[in-house]
Amino acid sequence: MSIATATDEDVPLFGRLVRQHRVRIRLTQRELADFSTISVRAIRDLEQGRARRPRQDTVRLIADALRLGPRARADLEAAATEGRTGWAVKAGYEAGPAAPPLATDLQVGREAETAVLYGELATGAERLVTVIGIDGVGRTRLALEVATRLHTTGGTPVLWCTLAEPAGGDRLAALVRAAAEQLLHPGPATDDIAALVETIADRPPLLVLDGVPATADPGRLVTLLRDVPGLRVMTTADRPLGLPGERTFLLNPLTVDETDPAGSPAVQLFLNRARRVRPDLDPDPADLDLMAGICRRLDGVPGALHAAASWLIVYDLATLHRCLHDDPATLLNHLTSPDAGAGLREALERRLAGLPAADRDLFEALCRRGDSFDLTDVTTLTGWSLPDSGRAVRALLLHGLIRPAYRAGQAWFRILHTARAAQLCAASIRG
Repeated sequence: MSIATATDEDVPLFGRLVRQHRVRIRLTQRELADFSTISVRAIRDLEQGRARRPRQDTVRLIADALRLGPRARADLEAAATEGRTGWAVKAGYEAGPAAPPLATDLQVGREAETAVLYGELATGAERLVTVIGIDGVGRTRLALEVATRLHTTGGTPVLWCTLAEPAGGDRLAALVRAAAEQLLHPGPATDDIAALVETIADRPPLLVLDGVPATADPGRLVTLLRDVPGLRVMTTADRPLGLPGERTFLLNPLTVDETDPAGSPAVQLFLNRARRVRPDLDPDPADLDLMAGICRRLDGVPGALHAAASWLIVYDLATLHRCLHDDPATLLNHLTSPDAGAGLREALERRLAGLPAADRDLFEALCRRGDSFDLTDVTTLTGWSLPDSGRAVRALLLHGLIRPAYRAGQAWFRILHTARAAQLCAASIRG
């Protein structure tokens, strides 16, 4: 009888060693159980890999029953240590629901979006959600708000992994990061994914992968969702992941209400950020009108509003308003404020450069034409059929370069001022 089996590679080293030593001295599982005072089921589960984290007293009893010498006992204890490390991670995870990071700023004007995503994930109606939108629109902040609400209202464990930041944290965070790298990049699978599955299987969490890169190959996420039935995954990314069952959530910029500019989410957010620079700021109606104009010019993109507000350390409101309306290059220059930690100009340029040629040509033509359009304008401009025009407009929407609106029951679209400025600047450089 051969000691090796077809499934040996799936069994941890400890289980393989126990079986090898037992067979070597011609003991049955029942006999080893009698000598060690451990149940037959426990012996079987260890040898078959169903139990992977033996306790210290279990290791001692088995080593005594197998009559191992000093070296063999040390090897068995070393193999068990790996299992106990995993057991400690699982025990820590199950001791209390893991929490998302603490928010460092206030979320403004996203109650509807938060409620929709919270409802879908809380009920399990959606298990894989990808939040997309233009850079600076607040994808991470929305994901954090949804994750926090799930954690605080339902006790859902939240495993949060920011992919753009260096790995760090405790052993659970390190495991999540290592598994995330394996989930999103091609190559041989490692034990990290298996260890994550075993850790979370009894208490499925919300797994948040923040900042999935365009180069990711996330096919293993589908397998992970299959292996852990109660798991929910939320990602933030530049574009949809293209996976079966994925729910793509397009996050649009904040709005400026024409009838009540001062009460608009975009203006409220801008005022909040402005007071970080000018705590004494007490806007009168004329100031609020200027703020509304600034917010419209910046399309209500939170990252752009943060960057612009940081310039109030130098400008007054009227000067900032004038600078942002002077010309496209000046507008973009004010989105690279180091104080705001934003590089939206570079992000916009990368996004435009990444467009397929046909979509880039269409966007350039639309920018030359004006700042709003409908599907009829696209068919007239290109000569394409209505379905082809709809496909192209959808691509621009998913790239975050335009935003939808509805007027008298008819859909139309507005080009973001920031995206149009980036396109016009790029065209002038090429010209």
